[in-house]
Amino acid sequence: MANLLVLGTQWGDEGKGKVVDFLAPAFEIIARYQGGHNAGHTVYLQGKKIVLHLIPSGILHPDKVCIIGNGLVVSPQAFFKELEDLKALGVEVGPERLLVSRAAQVIMPYHPLLEKIAETSRGQKMIGTTCRGIGPCYEDKAARWGIRVADLLEPDVLREKIVDSLALKNRIFEAFGYPPLAAESILAEYLSLGERLAPYVADVSLFLSEQIRAGKSVLFEGAQGALLDLDHGTYPFVTSSSCTAGGVCTGLGLSPREVNGVLGITKAYTTRVGSGPFPTELKDEVGARIARKGDEFGATTGRPRRCGWFDAVAVRYACRINGVDLIALTKPDVLEELTEVKACYAYRYKRTVLKDFPSEPWILEKVEPQYRSFPVWTRSIHRARDFSGLSAGFLDYLKWLEDNLETRVGLISTGVDREDIICRRDELEKVLGEKARLLG
Repeated sequence: MANLLVLGTQWGDEGKGKVVDFLAPAFEIIARYQGGHNAGHTVYLQGKKIVLHLIPSGILHPDKVCIIGNGLVVSPQAFFKELEDLKALGVEVGPERLLVSRAAQVIMPYHPLLEKIAETSRGQKMIGTTCRGIGPCYEDKAARWGIRVADLLEPDVLREKIVDSLALKNRIFEAFGYPPLAAESILAEYLSLGERLAPYVADVSLFLSEQIRAGKSVLFEGAQGALLDLDHGTYPFVTSSSCTAGGVCTGLGLSPREVNGVLGITKAYTTRVGSGPFPTELKDEVGARIARKGDEFGATTGRPRRCGWFDAVAVRYACRINGVDLIALTKPDVLEELTEVKACYAYRYKRTVLKDFPSEPWILEKVEPQYRSFPVWTRSIHRARDFSGLSAGFLDYLKWLEDNLETRVGLISTGVDREDIICRRDELEKVLGEKARLLG
């Protein structure tokens, strides 16, 4: 199988960064298709924590080409900051290894301010965004006010677009007591950023098409998670982009035929950042223990994540709408010190048992999760790397997950380091074919 999509099956923070980093040796190109620098992909390399926001996790492998697709919204400042951080770690990244789509939208200085105004105006109904301008940038894209990366390379085009946009936005700022923004100062800053960015800019759709025709394979990297998808997530408590499988085609300019397999990243419990319904949330000491043991703090914002039991109803839904072929299970070792482990297999709502996920928040806020309890496995799986050594208790839990998700587990992450992973070769070969042999 040539090209593989890696995406999250929960509300994000499932461990996609580590899995992409692990899989990267089997592919020539790693391409991200949506989101912005509100995402945080964490990779541990030789004990060192590395957090990536815009640049795909495969960049840590020196022979890989990484792509930032047109489906992203790009902060040039965040892009160059990330390059500097990588250089400080000894990772040299030049235009021969990193391409940015000409059609990607650019986050402008007015976008974070607009997001701050919008979030504050919601009062108690805040979405819980990062206020980095992601949503307003996507709004401008849909409203056809957006500025693309290619526009940064054309002074006259950029000036006209900034002036036209500020004609409306400055009226909003003044209405909320903020001073108007000056078009010329923004123009000067972004023309300078455009000059720096120019060597990285490319027609990503054409590049990928040519590389695939030449026999190169692509690992598609998503951000956030399926339950945060703009169309299929728990709207309105979602992100502003298409983080489900369909986003690959629109976010990179590729045919659906180019996606040959889907790997769903699934945490052994559930977390969520920000507002929104969370049926299996634990607001007690058990949830706090999971958060501490799992280091559940946002890689981008540092915000604590809400923690709860595994929700098979939600993940089964994500597997269905994304056509997930195989699961990568992360962080099961976090549950080892608990007295019992629970997993939700259905919801009860108004005397009805729901086994299919309702994305409407007013339903999810009222459902009662139905749980199956498991004894905690007696033998630790922390940093285990051999499937044959896993305890019977954990294998029972694993089989229950597979049966309820109707999807097999091919990878099990047992720690933070790149090497802390168990590969089920027979399952991986069904999706990756001979590429499975290229993995450690």
